Amino acid sequence: MKILILHRVPYFKIEYHRGISHDRHEVTYFGTDRALATLPPGLRCERVSRPGVRSAFEEARDWLAERPRDFDRVISVSEYELLDAARLREHLGVPGALVDQVTLARDKVLMKQAVGEAGLRVPRFLPLPRFLERDGRAPWYGRTVLKPHRGASSEDVLVFDTPQHAHAAITGGRTGVARLDAGSGRGDFQVEEFVSGPIRHFDGLVQGGEVLLLSASEYVGTCLEYAQGRPMGSFQVGFSEETRAWVSRALAAVRIEDGSFHLEAIVHEGDLVFLEVGNRVGGADVVATVELATGVHLPSYELRALLGEPVAGALPEPPAVRRRYGWFVYPGHHLAGREFRGLGGAVAFRSSPCVVAWNELPRGGLLPDHITYQAGETVLAGIIATDTPEDTRDWIVEMFDSLSVRTRPAVPATPEEVPA
Repeated sequence: MKILILHRVPYFKIEYHRGISHDRHEVTYFGTDRALATLPPGLRCERVSRPGVRSAFEEARDWLAERPRDFDRVISVSEYELLDAARLREHLGVPGALVDQVTLARDKVLMKQAVGEAGLRVPRFLPLPRFLERDGRAPWYGRTVLKPHRGASSEDVLVFDTPQHAHAAITGGRTGVARLDAGSGRGDFQVEEFVSGPIRHFDGLVQGGEVLLLSASEYVGTCLEYAQGRPMGSFQVGFSEETRAWVSRALAAVRIEDGSFHLEAIVHEGDLVFLEVGNRVGGADVVATVELATGVHLPSYELRALLGEPVAGALPEPPAVRRRYGWFVYPGHHLAGREFRGLGGAVAFRSSPCVVAWNELPRGGLLPDHITYQAGETVLAGIIATDTPEDTRDWIVEMFDSLSVRTRPAVPATPEEVPA
């Protein structure tokens, strides 16, 4: 096959060679210089650089207009470029998920409408323009979430005490979200009721609409709290056949039929409440912990599914010894502009026999200026393993209660002397 990959996610996060034979197929990576720099030097492929000024679709369309060629597949595994890949498929007449289908799994309003129509519980919600037309009247009381339709990493997500408080902040230009406070971008946001309870994420593989692999985990902390500067993690839990059926119904509702999925739900009074879903692998160390527990490297089998190769009979057997894995990550973006000086209280945890991976930012490293879960960018990221979900959860909670992050202002670089 001739395969075009819209390349954005760093190569080591996906390891494309594990799912695509670069000797058998003609693979072209289309991305910015920064993205292409993550490709292994000896990988057999074509590398095509794009400016990164406009969307991947627009730049790929213009490139192909100048240098026409055919492709059998167009692939993206980045949440931010799934729609670009769909637009390019339609433009080129290439098989795969098209714009309407991908939009359903990207737009949080559309996906909740579809899941609710399938008979599953979702938070009550309103598109922001409709909420403002109603002068802040909502079909719920109490805490209210403001969030973008297509956001990620809980950026620009806010929680208010009531719908009225949300309305006042939005109309008064006091949300702290620059575009909203400037009176623009309202069509890109929604409000929904805050549903309390533990948040779970379900990760796995689907092909032809059939769920082939499912893993369930529960968060310690939340993505929103992480965006606000607090650590988060998750630990693997068991699940019932009823839960598997619930996940299958949710995926079918949003037409996620092939590839990986990352679905989040709230356990409220014993019932699952759909939160959101993506046709992609989960972030942080979700891929690594799923592989440790099941033997399945999600991106590899997602790529095989997207190429149309049968996956069901090719999945490896799970490890003979059953362990419960968890991942954790400490943020640094809220301390941007400072220098990392180490962790307080980390010795006992760093040397724990439960630790599978411990990736700590080197002392003197600058803390990131953007939200990231990536090891090597954030303060700390790691994986642990225990024998039970409860032990994994308790280990993570105890570490979160014990560690402190030491920083100091970054020393400005000495400007180079330039001869007059």
